[in-house]
Amino acid sequence: MKYKHLFFDWDHTLWDFEKNSEMSLRALYENLELRSLGMPSFELFFKQYIIINDLKWDLYRQGKITKQGLRESRFQETFAHFSIEANDVAWTLETRYIDETPYQNHLIDGARNVLEMLKARGYKMHIITNGFHESQNIKFAESGLEPLFDVLLCSDQVGVNKPDAKIFRRALQLAGADRKESLMIGDNLIADCVGAREQGIDQVFFNPKGTKHLEKVTYEIERLEELLEILKPL
Repeated sequence: MKYKHLFFDWDHTLWDFEKNSEMSLRALYENLELRSLGMPSFELFFKQYIIINDLKWDLYRQGKITKQGLRESRFQETFAHFSIEANDVAWTLETRYIDETPYQNHLIDGARNVLEMLKARGYKMHIITNGFHESQNIKFAESGLEPLFDVLLCSDQVGVNKPDAKIFRRALQLAGADRKESLMIGDNLIADCVGAREQGIDQVFFNPKGTKHLEKVTYEIERLEELLEILKPL
């Protein structure tokens, strides 16, 4: 089977979410003097934030909280974990984090080279992301990768999140792609891979940590460079 259209997830698949978040939050931790509130260390703060943020995004994907609910609660709950009540500071941190983090541009290892090679091999490439379009559009531009993609689709532009069928159908429609000639590449087993599979789209599970699972996926890789073995020149 020859694929023609490649649909990529963005955060954690191409854009290094943890590294970019850490750089922004480390600067904000100092700037907003979070240690003076009783925060034990940046490392403990960041570790707890990642745990809570991941949980919030899972709830958002499932439609159990709103975009605003996610934004209002993730830093408040991180603070609460350390018995800190400072909702005004938490919201200032949230707004500055949203404003500043998209300008960080660290990519997952191999992302730029792999994408440029796939483009040269004749593939049409697109993005399907559950991120918020205000932030994602800045990330696309700042990354330098934007010109490589034809369609850049954020879930809040459709009104549903992956793995909802509507976002995959909308992406196919915008790309003018047939599902049988399309391939979805992403790090989230449910949102990216199961969501695509249920729409008859083949998938690549990008699993750099080698997480064990029982889902049936078309391909599984630990490094983006492995895509070059799957996707030969057209």
